[in-house]
Amino acid sequence: MNKAKKIIFMALAAALVLSFCTVAFAEGEEATHVSNFHATAWALLPPVVAIVLALITKEVYSSLFVGIVAGALMYSNFNFELAVNTMVKDGFIAKIADEWNVGILIFLVALGLIVVLINRAGGSAAYGRWATKRINTKRGAIFSTFFLGILIFIDDYFNCLTVGSVMRPITDKNNVSRAKLAYVIDATAAPVCMIAPISSWAAAVAGVVEGYNGIELFIRAIPYNLYSLLTLAMIAFMAWNKFDFGSMRKHEKNAEKGDLFTTESRPYEDAEKEEETISEKGKVIDLILPVLILIVSCIAGMVYTGGFFDGVSFIDAFAKCDASLGLAMGSLLALIAIMVYLVLRRAVTFKEAMDAVPQGFKAMGPAMLILIFAWTLSAMTNLLGADVFVSGIFESASMGLQYFLPVIVFIVAALLSFATGTSWGTFTILLPLVVACSETISHELLIIAISACLAGAVCGDHCSPISDTTIMSSTGAHCDHINHVSTQLPYALFVALVSAVGYVLAGFVQNAWIVLPVMLAAMCAVLFVIKLIVAKKDK
Repeated sequence: MNKAKKIIFMALAAALVLSFCTVAFAEGEEATHVSNFHATAWALLPPVVAIVLALITKEVYSSLFVGIVAGALMYSNFNFELAVNTMVKDGFIAKIADEWNVGILIFLVALGLIVVLINRAGGSAAYGRWATKRINTKRGAIFSTFFLGILIFIDDYFNCLTVGSVMRPITDKNNVSRAKLAYVIDATAAPVCMIAPISSWAAAVAGVVEGYNGIELFIRAIPYNLYSLLTLAMIAFMAWNKFDFGSMRKHEKNAEKGDLFTTESRPYEDAEKEEETISEKGKVIDLILPVLILIVSCIAGMVYTGGFFDGVSFIDAFAKCDASLGLAMGSLLALIAIMVYLVLRRAVTFKEAMDAVPQGFKAMGPAMLILIFAWTLSAMTNLLGADVFVSGIFESASMGLQYFLPVIVFIVAALLSFATGTSWGTFTILLPLVVACSETISHELLIIAISACLAGAVCGDHCSPISDTTIMSSTGAHCDHINHVSTQLPYALFVALVSAVGYVLAGFVQNAWIVLPVMLAAMCAVLFVIKLIVAKKDK
């Protein structure tokens, strides 16, 4: 750690110790505790502290913990005893014990085990040998990753880890930086799920909207989901034209020279070395069949929780499903089936399969730890009433500004999602407020506002270092998390700016088939100008 980082952490530590000492003997709080910072702009300070520290120090664990401590202190009005109790009980314990979160952790562990099993059976290596004969350019590697990310549209968590494990050997061979791989994974995870009618995200949105057919609204909002659609278009444009800008350009230039990481940090280096022990009996089917089993099992698990096997239609079952429970059940059943298949095929022995259990758990350790910290930070932010503060801004700003309602919703949703690290939590808070405006605005404008809310939630989630999808994209690509965030941010902010302009236009035009082509052409034109500027600098 350099001198600047030491000074920052020493100052923070001193401030925390001083606050502890001055308030440790303060009088006890009343039975009904109310924070002095509740529902004020200060409620957004803890995530801001964590994000800024992470970007400055390049160290995510301590940065998240400092943000959690700051949130607990602010909630307790700097009462040491209440702060510790809140942080541990209402933060870490509550989040680890949460049914939804436990399901996601089980899903992560199962995926980690499946990835290790496939690698040890030689499935990934066989696919790599097969793909090497067909994918031998950088452009081809990026487009292959891009298309695979679009194909796995069921769930963003599943997308991040599956695409990363399958495509990492191919992108490494073709000198694609880990940061670029993480960006492509992240950009084809949440954005794709948010425009896929059959996905865990569509189910979540449908469950929030009351008084309307949620799936119908979701489908009608897809053409207006500018952030998701423009993000996908930007990846295709930049991959085809072979250029990058911002800090990503440095990573890509270094990758062409053989350095896939640019920085010294190699968070998954040990796991990759251990993955090198693979079976020579592996075939491409040992990768494809387990992935298909996993997809089918996860879909079956999700629709099962929605009542599909009790007579509910497939679409309605998706709309009512418990994604966390369904993914956990599906992934565990898939793990058992894949393990039996690989042992019977003698691609791995039973002992090797059992040895993969702790290794798979270990591989998911960094992602699980960051997720738990991020969930706890989100809990502290919610206790401070950040959602109430942001919702108040939204309600006051939307009055009398009907034509600007979509862009207002987009910006507010992006800010809330960025600060809390959760897109689902964001549209859960804001969508009911948007729907409540239906009596005063046209139905088409309501559709645009709903889409703007969903797009803003994805945008903030895409930019936030504490987002679970961002964390898992880093995990899937085996990329340092802060490297992923810092290289992705310029791209995400660029698309966000174009999308914001598009929502201003949409508020007045209210026609997706005019707005989308215009903004797509405008974005490509700006990217072409950036490409010329970059090329001029290279010369």
